[in-house]
Amino acid sequence: DPDRKTEVVLLACGSFNPITNMHLRLFELAKDYFHETGKYKVIKGIISPVGDAYKKKGLISANHRVTMAKLATKNSDWVEVDDWESCQSEWLETLKVLRYHHQKLLSTDVTNSLQDAVPITKLGRKRKQEPNRHEPIKKKNQSPVVKSVPQVKLLCGSDMLESFGVPNLWKLEDITEIVEKHGLVCISRAGNNVQKFIYESDILWRHKNNIHLVEEWITNDISSTKIRRALRRGQSIRYLVPDVVRAYIEKNALYSPESEDRNAGVVLAPLQKNASDPESSQA
Repeated sequence: DPDRKTEVVLLACGSFNPITNMHLRLFELAKDYFHETGKYKVIKGIISPVGDAYKKKGLISANHRVTMAKLATKNSDWVEVDDWESCQSEWLETLKVLRYHHQKLLSTDVTNSLQDAVPITKLGRKRKQEPNRHEPIKKKNQSPVVKSVPQVKLLCGSDMLESFGVPNLWKLEDITEIVEKHGLVCISRAGNNVQKFIYESDILWRHKNNIHLVEEWITNDISSTKIRRALRRGQSIRYLVPDVVRAYIEKNALYSPESEDRNAGVVLAPLQKNASDPESSQA
């Protein structure tokens, strides 16, 4: 059926330190883009904050970051927070997080179709009395159209895409599998620098049909780094993050010069892991 839309789940990985209105906008922009193509249906957005083992400078504890993300998405009917990644004791490659969510969708899909099948067996006795009953037959006809498993696509800003070029930050085979098997949705302002980046990478170029570039025309330059800087200086962050997040940060006095020094001088987990691994190299 040419009219059937491919279901898409958008996965955003990152620090969310703290989550901002920009992070939330990425989901809305990506959803609009996919729906405007007429070929996709976005069924879910997932925010997966990185675990503490990532060791990024200024990274506050995962439970605060997850709580803030949950507060920020409480009113969303399609974006949710998943704390599986943040609960791991070791840092996980983004590819492993993508795979995990892909697997999870596969297994819930199976249970759903099993539940759908239950009523047919219940109708068994009735069916003998009413030979003309069409429902079971209709069910049967639907089964070949088994819903294709939703595609899990990695949602990112242009900074994440360009981080593919940072030596030892990503494994080459990971980047390949992400763009080949899953796909990227990259929200960018003035997308030409992102296009140039894709043009300059053989791997990205080869799979560019699986990289969706979304132009952000209403530019939003809020970053978590700038939010933390404002907070350290006692400046207001109102209208830059959801009010519930702002209240939570104030109540818990989360960001300070001390918190910004956390992990100072510590090598980022992926750099530690990949620098020691001769296999890995950049895009």
